[in-house]
Amino acid sequence: MKKIITAMAIAACFLYACKNKSNADRNDYSSISERNKQVALKADRALGRGEVDSAYKDCTADFIEYGNGESKTTKNLDSTKAYMKLFVRSFPDFRIDNLHAYADSNSVVVTGDWSGTFKSQFRDIPPTMKSFKAPDADIFTFNKDGKIIAHRSIQSETTILYQLGISLPANN
Repeated sequence: MKKIITAMAIAACFLYACKNKSNADRNDYSSISERNKQVALKADRALGRGEVDSAYKDCTADFIEYGNGESKTTKNLDSTKAYMKLFVRSFPDFRIDNLHAYADSNSVVVTGDWSGTFKSQFRDIPPTMKSFKAPDADIFTFNKDGKIIAHRSIQSETTILYQLGISLPANN
């Protein structure tokens, strides 16, 4: 009888430890997701204020910008920042509104509305003084240390260019 009671006590301790470990894992998972969600939101909020350096401060040196697939992937953080600095200079009233974030472990999706007025030359495109407003979804990927390693955007550049009165070259 003593052996049975001892075995039951050991089993109870084991089950209790497993339950607590499971809850701890769930809590860690939740806190990692929440941490990543806050970092992603902070990045988009900073970008929406035109603060490019702040928007990218939580990115790794080997950060990859995939964009939305309509343009070339950028595998250099400095190049990505230079492009975005030119963008916010060209759209000085650029904003990101209605932000919402959804997180799962190392991925965060932030949705929002982008808007701005094209007031200064962007690369070789002269300003049109027209405005755009378009929905966007940013997909951030994080490493285990909470740093952003990649970004993808789900946004139609064609829609934005149309709103700005910019014609696309014809494909022949």
